[in-house]
Amino acid sequence: MSQVTDYSEKVMDHFTNPRNMGEIENASGVGTVGNAKCGDIMRMYLDIDENHIVQEAKFKTFGCGAAVATSSMATELVKGKSVNEALEVTNKAVMEALDGLPPVKVHCSLLAEQAIHAALWDYAEKNGITIDGLKPPVNDIDETEEFYQMQGE
Repeated sequence: MSQVTDYSEKVMDHFTNPRNMGEIENASGVGTVGNAKCGDIMRMYLDIDENHIVQEAKFKTFGCGAAVATSSMATELVKGKSVNEALEVTNKAVMEALDGLPPVKVHCSLLAEQAIHAALWDYAEKNGITIDGLKPPVNDIDETEEFYQMQGE
């Protein structure tokens, strides 16, 4: 189990004072991803303008402090970026922006990357466009719910 002292000041700051928490009504793209193994669930909302620039990004996360912190940082990293630039925000970029994560929490940064991709995928689908390099979401809430139903929880 990770100790609080294993977290950087930036992780603690984004956990205790998360940026962009909430949802965007009529969002351009919404992506939900979950990790059945750890139970973290992330939903990312993007408001993208006609020039394909992310004007606003918000999130709702059910999970540990690292999941909240990575969601918060991910929204900060995509705001003001084009959809192609937002697609380039990797879990490594999120971790670096937070001054690192304990090894057992790296999966949280992967979820943040997947949540961005899932929201971009939703945006592309709604608008009938293709974003070069974007693949279908790997993990979504339905798979997580099915996993828990199969476990009888």
